[in-house]
Amino acid sequence: MENQMQTLENQEQQQVLRIKSSGNSYRKSPSIDEREEDDTPRSALSTFQAKEEQIERKKMEVREKVFAQIGRVEEETKRLARVREELEAMADPKRKEVAAIRKKIDAVNRDLKPLGQSCLKKEKEYREALEAFNEKNKEKAQLVSKLMELVSESEKLRMKKLEELSKTIEALR
Repeated sequence: MENQMQTLENQEQQQVLRIKSSGNSYRKSPSIDEREEDDTPRSALSTFQAKEEQIERKKMEVREKVFAQIGRVEEETKRLARVREELEAMADPKRKEVAAIRKKIDAVNRDLKPLGQSCLKKEKEYREALEAFNEKNKEKAQLVSKLMELVSESEKLRMKKLEELSKTIEALR
């Protein structure tokens, strides 16, 4: 925008210079009639210059107003940003703390997942080992009872044989 204004100013200055130089070309042979005609372009030139100066002043005023408005807009934007931050803080005053705790919860969840899987695996292994232990324990109990039966039968047989031997020895006597 500023470049456009500078370009317009340069064009206006060039026009003023052209008009001034064209006014100088009329002065080749100053006669009385020409002097009167000379005054007319000078008054037109001075009027033109006055209008140019007025336009220039207005341009400067407008430029100053625009820059002032831009400054106010920037200040308002900053103020709005501060208000927005305050509103967000009011809406959730513990937002930062909540976010930090949520991050910690997510981290713990990430750690829990493999631990849970490991726990399930170990529980399965434990159940399988317990099942195998119980089966072996039952088998042992059966074997012990079988052994007790065999020992009992063996004792009975030995007692029977001892009694028979005893009878045989008594009969021999």
